[in-house]
Amino acid sequence: MPGFDWGTAADQRFNVNLSILFTELPLLERPAAAAAAGFTAVELWWPWVDSPTPEQSRLDALKRAIEDAGVRLTGLNFYAGQLPGPDRGALSVPGEESERFRANIEVTADFAAALGCTALNALYGNRVDGVDPAAQDALALENLVLAARAADRIGATLLIEALNAPESPRYPLVSAPAAVEVVDRVNAATGLGNASFLMDLYHLAMNGEDLPAVIDRYAAKTGHVQIADNPGRGAPGTGSLPLAELLGRLRKAGYEGWVGLEYKPGDRPSAEAFDWLPREARPAR
Repeated sequence: MPGFDWGTAADQRFNVNLSILFTELPLLERPAAAAAAGFTAVELWWPWVDSPTPEQSRLDALKRAIEDAGVRLTGLNFYAGQLPGPDRGALSVPGEESERFRANIEVTADFAAALGCTALNALYGNRVDGVDPAAQDALALENLVLAARAADRIGATLLIEALNAPESPRYPLVSAPAAVEVVDRVNAATGLGNASFLMDLYHLAMNGEDLPAVIDRYAAKTGHVQIADNPGRGAPGTGSLPLAELLGRLRKAGYEGWVGLEYKPGDRPSAEAFDWLPREARPAR
């Protein structure tokens, strides 16, 4: 990959997001495809956008597919509405969507626990016309507290993510400080200390944030990192972000967690979208 100095990122632990990569395949075939590409860890958005409480047979089938592929599930989103699609989470949306999120909390936690997954991402939700933003924030805190307690029950971290304003203009957490403020609020409310920042370098770059400064300020509060290049949300090397340098900075700042590959493969099969990463560096260490 042009401009990617592999040496600065050689100690990273990468996983593949199967909700944006390998989507040309049916869900149950994606874990094996990631394994065939040389990876041993995967993450997922909530896979069933039509249901926060799917039939047990669907959960069991996905669990088997992950286990049979020999990969580890390292991250999972709670139910977030139509994602991909118009929604950006459900937990701050009054009425049916909030109820769907609550119904999903224990389902997600139990599924994660069955696979040893210890990172659960809770997307906040868009602002709703005619609803006081303060009321949405109060509802969000209630639901995040419930999610944090469920995560704590299974020994997991609750992740709270900043998205980007150009692509998610109705989402209120469109900066690192905004997301970290919610992290701090949840930890203060629960006393558990298990809420952390999900630092997605693509979203932060789209927001025009100073990425080295964000890393230096928030690495200690970061529970997960995701990457894609910018512009385009493609593989590292397809845009202009100095991702190797940024990942190296994260390591020096003390971050030792997973780096999720959450980028679009472009006009090619997903299996061909990893040429920037030597095959020997793909298995988790």
